Amino acid sequence: MKKPSVSRRFDPLPRAMTRSDFVAKFGGVYEHFPQIAENSWAQGLDAATDTPAGLAALMARVASALDPASRLKLIRNHPDLAGRVSVADLTASSRSEQTGAGLDRCTPAEFERFQTLNGAYKDKFKFPFILAVAGKDRLQILAAFESRIGNDRETEFQTALGEIDKIARIRLEAMAQ
Repeated sequence: MKKPSVSRRFDPLPRAMTRSDFVAKFGGVYEHFPQIAENSWAQGLDAATDTPAGLAALMARVASALDPASRLKLIRNHPDLAGRVSVADLTASSRSEQTGAGLDRCTPAEFERFQTLNGAYKDKFKFPFILAVAGKDRLQILAAFESRIGNDRETEFQTALGEIDKIARIRLEAMAQ
């Protein structure tokens, strides 16, 4: 993955956007959860939020301030890995991220392993496995899946939220290119 540039800024600058333009541009950064963009805009934007790092930090703070039920909803908004790559309701960002990691090219055995792990993980934790897959391949993703399935629910809940923030940062970096 390309190293983020500290000096990169969005065009147009977020702090110069109207609420509706800001939400239209950044509302999808957190999967099917435009409330984070809305709340970020409402908190006020400044020069720091004109960069991917600054806006990612603000949006992560907004996400962490959500009530527990909303944070669970945020996690549940994410698709299964290697589960719905071809389904129409997969966002363009999720499709790109999963195909970039080769999840659309799983062997039958890998696909079956993903399905088994997805089912076991969701049965245990009641939400999907979340991992920022940028820069990872199928085997690394499977290894992470197999390693994390042994965790307790609170650990996985917090890990999923952290991975969602990483995904948002990666998406914001891509938007500033």
